Amino acid sequence: MRAEEVRHRISTPLTTPVYPPRATRFTDREYFNVVYRTDPEALRAVVPEPLEIDEPLVRFEVMKMGDVEGYGPYLECGQVIPVRHGAERGEYLHAMHLDNFAATAAGRELSAYPKTVGTPALFPDNGALIGTLDYGTQRVATASMAYKWEPMDLEEARAQITVPTYGVKIVPELVCALARTEITDVTVKGAWRGPARLELFAHVMAPLADLPVREVISASHILTDLTLAPAVPVHDYLAA
Repeated sequence: MRAEEVRHRISTPLTTPVYPPRATRFTDREYFNVVYRTDPEALRAVVPEPLEIDEPLVRFEVMKMGDVEGYGPYLECGQVIPVRHGAERGEYLHAMHLDNFAATAAGRELSAYPKTVGTPALFPDNGALIGTLDYGTQRVATASMAYKWEPMDLEEARAQITVPTYGVKIVPELVCALARTEITDVTVKGAWRGPARLELFAHVMAPLADLPVREVISASHILTDLTLAPAVPVHDYLAA
């Protein structure tokens, strides 16, 4: 294989790519979000500079991907943290657990998504929307919300989905950078809000409970079609 051919490959293994070399389109991507208040000290321990925290809030999310080009259906669960980067408000991607290897590899290699293994679930159950995360055989998180309790303004829902996001991209000895991305191509097909509860359970390999739940602030259930956007470096830790 010539050097020119190697330069045009996008992933490891060199001869067996696991994801397509193009933007990913999601159809019927379903979000279950629970925003909660946590301990300020716990947030300061995990949010990297130059990002700043105004309020000690966390958004726990479960996402069900109905149809994804190049990957097929899968589920994802994690935590994001409202932050500021200069004057811009956004969210820091703290943790993501998936049940799809190709999507995990693409998120880590192409972008700055902190993706790792896990078994999320999202389903209706006797008048409630249930979101869970298991790591191996152990339960890590359980969230519940009254099912489609109250219609939510679609523009408000769209604003939640399109907020700028930040993550740390690390390739040892080569890259250590804060990256920014923002979804702009999104169609909101339905959105609801309602009362919710959230429990987090301690696990060393999925430490979501290190950001403990002190008060549930709000919850939403959103159905969308969208296309992911590329990540752009905004801070080089190696240069700093």
